Amino acid sequence: MLEDTSTPVLVLVTHHHVGMGVVRSLGPLGVPIYGIDVDSFSPVFFSRHCRGKFIWDLHNQPAEQSVAFLHKVSARIGRRAVLIPTSDIGAMFVEEHADQLAENYIFPRRDPALVRSLCNKREMYYLAKKWNVDVPETAFPRSREEVADYLKTARFPILLKPIYNLVPGLKPWRMQIVNGERELLQRYQEVEDPAAPNVMLQEYIPGGDEMTWTFNGYFDRGGQCRVAFSGRKLRNFPPYFGQASLAICQRNDYVENTTIRFMRNIGYTGPLDLGYRYDARDGRYKVNDINPRLGAMFRVFVGENGIDVVRALYADMTGQEIIPARAPEGRKWLVEDVDLFSSMRYWRDGKFTLRGWIDSLRGVRELTFFAAADPLPLAGAFMMDIRRALRDRRGLRKRSDGRRAYPTPSPQGAAAPGGKTLDSRVKAA
Repeated sequence: MLEDTSTPVLVLVTHHHVGMGVVRSLGPLGVPIYGIDVDSFSPVFFSRHCRGKFIWDLHNQPAEQSVAFLHKVSARIGRRAVLIPTSDIGAMFVEEHADQLAENYIFPRRDPALVRSLCNKREMYYLAKKWNVDVPETAFPRSREEVADYLKTARFPILLKPIYNLVPGLKPWRMQIVNGERELLQRYQEVEDPAAPNVMLQEYIPGGDEMTWTFNGYFDRGGQCRVAFSGRKLRNFPPYFGQASLAICQRNDYVENTTIRFMRNIGYTGPLDLGYRYDARDGRYKVNDINPRLGAMFRVFVGENGIDVVRALYADMTGQEIIPARAPEGRKWLVEDVDLFSSMRYWRDGKFTLRGWIDSLRGVRELTFFAAADPLPLAGAFMMDIRRALRDRRGLRKRSDGRRAYPTPSPQGAAAPGGKTLDSRVKAA
């Protein structure tokens, strides 16, 4: 479907498995793929399709140094490349420094303020309400007194979430589910920084992982949605409130039409990953996350002609025709390593039996890391997991000196890994 695959791609950042989606999509077509990540064990670096790897911590290095590093990477690649950020930090970084990067890289040119608004959960919430898109009821307290006022009408359980997650300069913590007033006040006191308020309190929508629906699509330079897919999460990592580790393609016209109308209203362009939570109490789909970038589970959605979001992006950026197609209903995609970890947790919590787990794997059409023609990324994934487990264990030992660590999420909830923007203006958003 792509007539010209000579333009290289630089994945910024390859992450645990998002970059592998790019490799599985474009690599077999002959597109030269390069990757940037802080971890030398990134699975993308083990792929036979990876032409070059570059070690850099985009999420924590000063933006000016990252721009300079990307100029050096471009010189190594030898020609302009399609630049694909895979995190919110990366997406905002590219938009903030688009003029400096455009000489060496090709990417959708977008309004930096819009991208920041979609990455900021507070701004996203009010933007959705402005355009009559349902969202979970949410409060954004700026003091303990405002939390106390919120408690007068609060219904538990409540999700305690960061507006920006894991941003340099902000206190690091993960989403938690709280079940009472005392617990909420205690958790708020532990995670909030009065100098840079970063807490939101959101109603908990009951139900399992399968109540979370996802839209993945691509909006071209003119804002037209050229490919649109929808599906559901079946399991998450971390369990209950993380990224999908097992997901299924399932068409949902309401999710697709609502998203397309919303994005047209705000003038959005580029790749999009947007999550809804279905609320059985009122029969509404409520937006809980908008990612103005390539989504972590985009390879769930592959059209009958091979089209997916990253192929649509590549075609648009290289001046080629985008040919849309529907994805097969019921197509499943699996992240092998983390789904195993999550499955053990769900089994321990009594969510399914061994037979139920085996049944859940029926219909899996694509694995994230293993492919017969490119098997080594699976080894990279497990080496990365082992190293992270050892690092986490060392971190636990360091916190055993009597200081209180950040609370571990309860069995009902955990947070997706990832980060937000590098730009200092985020703190004032």
